[in-house]
Amino acid sequence: MKLKIMTGMSGLALKMACLGGVAFAAAAATEGNWPQWRGPLQIGLAPTADPPVTWSETENVRWKVKIPGAGTSTPLVWDNLIFVQTAIPTGKKVEPTPPAADESAPANPPQAGAGSSEKAPGGPADAQNKGPGGRRGGPGRGGKPAEVYQFALLCLDRATGKVLWQQVACEQVPHEGTHPDGTFASSSGVTDGKHVWAYFGSRGVYCYDFQGKLVWSKDLGDLRIAAGFGEGSSPALYKDILIVNWDNEDGSFITALDKMTGKELWKQARDERTSWSTPLVIEKEGKAEVVVSATGKIRSYDPVSGKLNWECGGMTRNVIPTPVADNDFVYCTSGFQGNALLAIKLGKTGDLTGTDSIAWSHKKGTPYVPSALLYNGKLYFFSGNNPMLTCLDAKTGQVLIDAERIEGMQGVYASPVGAGGRLYLTGRNGVTVVLKQSDKLEVLATNKLEDRIDASPVAVGKDLLLRGRENLYCFAAK
Repeated sequence: MKLKIMTGMSGLALKMACLGGVAFAAAAATEGNWPQWRGPLQIGLAPTADPPVTWSETENVRWKVKIPGAGTSTPLVWDNLIFVQTAIPTGKKVEPTPPAADESAPANPPQAGAGSSEKAPGGPADAQNKGPGGRRGGPGRGGKPAEVYQFALLCLDRATGKVLWQQVACEQVPHEGTHPDGTFASSSGVTDGKHVWAYFGSRGVYCYDFQGKLVWSKDLGDLRIAAGFGEGSSPALYKDILIVNWDNEDGSFITALDKMTGKELWKQARDERTSWSTPLVIEKEGKAEVVVSATGKIRSYDPVSGKLNWECGGMTRNVIPTPVADNDFVYCTSGFQGNALLAIKLGKTGDLTGTDSIAWSHKKGTPYVPSALLYNGKLYFFSGNNPMLTCLDAKTGQVLIDAERIEGMQGVYASPVGAGGRLYLTGRNGVTVVLKQSDKLEVLATNKLEDRIDASPVAVGKDLLLRGRENLYCFAAK
């Protein structure tokens, strides 16, 4: 089956076809931008970007801006504007609610960013990578926070880092805590170049125009996350439809909203407990589908009607990584209490579990929090939350790099990003290692910042954005 290039599509879409990516619904307009979690093609790749290879606190720094509050969501970029979500503590205290035990939840939970990001901690790296910056999100394990937060969207000038406007979407005490490494602004928003949809999970979804005017807002209720480990899934956009997945411990569903009014278009119940994965929109040969990965089943929905296209079991518990797709397969991964990677053939219907619709599978060294990167027919991913990189041939599953350690990095929540023929791999200790895009480890540079980083890198044009726990950096070669 061939990838259909949509009418009016730019050179980005043509290049995307060569790279093996499926058609993103707004690909004609996303060239040079980063409109959502996982970038313009939703696979962690910026095909037209050429960011710098080396930087530091003093080298190739275009600007560095302190962001108020805390957040691990991915910055959005459209032309000369950057949008950043954050949760700002106000100092107003309330009487906390004692934590409720949840024996069914794992000891090392997820918390997104990236859905997110950069979504969830857990695994061996956690014990050695916790620090003061990672504790700003509030109490975990189900304890109710005791402080009022402002949930805010900032708009910055890309050239200077100047804050152009800041809007407080709401001000409230979060009904649940989050993991010690997490924040209350871990979900990422999405933009179409005219509006931006800030998403704060249980605090609601907010549509703003580019001047900061609120167009509409919608409260979807309160998520009850396993053990209070925090929220992290981000919305997806298909044409005029905003899609939100709402997996939690009490009444999971997926819903579609009219992007301009917030009106509910459809809603489907889901037999799932908590997951943190972000929906992936795939458009192939004129047919669109939304793929959502979770512990019970991976499911594909029609974005217009909400009808279930297919489903497939095979993931582990606590599914966090967002799927990626190319012209033939959708690749789903998870890595808590086991390892799972499935390459599922596109265009199928029904229950695909255990059928020949699974082209190949991999059961070693898959990621817990970070999502995979799909670049030039190769899948790159970390093992758990550790700086151990695997590379597979996306068509066959052949192992090209087998969980090799990346020196200098300590713990990983951020997802890998591809740009300019290079891989950008960021550790929680502020170290980003740049590799040549290949089937071998070839280190081009190791760059260290003073900030801790859980959010995924963003590559746009000649710029690289890194969101630390304290600061947002913009690097560009001089």
